[in-house]
Amino acid sequence: MIYVFLAKGFEEIEAITVIDILRRAGLEVKSVSISDELQTEGSHGITVTADITVKETDLDKAVALVFPGGMPGTVNLDESKDVDRIIAEGHKRGILLAAVCAAPMILGKRGLLKGKKAICYPGFEKYLEGAEIATEKAVISGRIVTSKGPGTAPDFSFAILEALGMKEKADTLKKGMQYV
Repeated sequence: MIYVFLAKGFEEIEAITVIDILRRAGLEVKSVSISDELQTEGSHGITVTADITVKETDLDKAVALVFPGGMPGTVNLDESKDVDRIIAEGHKRGILLAAVCAAPMILGKRGLLKGKKAICYPGFEKYLEGAEIATEKAVISGRIVTSKGPGTAPDFSFAILEALGMKEKADTLKKGMQYV
């Protein structure tokens, strides 16, 4: 199971692109509202109905935890006690952590990027504590995937597939989607 976390003010293209591409790859993906309500409004006024709430996540089934950026979505993720607990437990269990745009700051502020290569939306590098700042559109560094912003959402999605051992599937999808 891959969980994509939605906080009020999330960047819609970063969340929906990931969900779409990972489902095209045949993976089970659930969107997760971090509030008690399933409906979550994105940073551009698009309301999305999540599959489950944060209380329903089951890390025993998780292979990846995905955090879209956007403002104030990233701040809302960062301030969530539930998200904090899930990140800590996911990291401890070796579950893939993936964050895009401003959201890599959440991992950086928790010390999870120390000694890793990482990328984020320009201006948020100061939060990537201990990371080697990369220049690629998406970066895989151990069990962490980071990406730059809305325009790199497909690259981010394909990097998640690659980090999950599905590079061949990612390459097939790129061709079928006319990405290459």
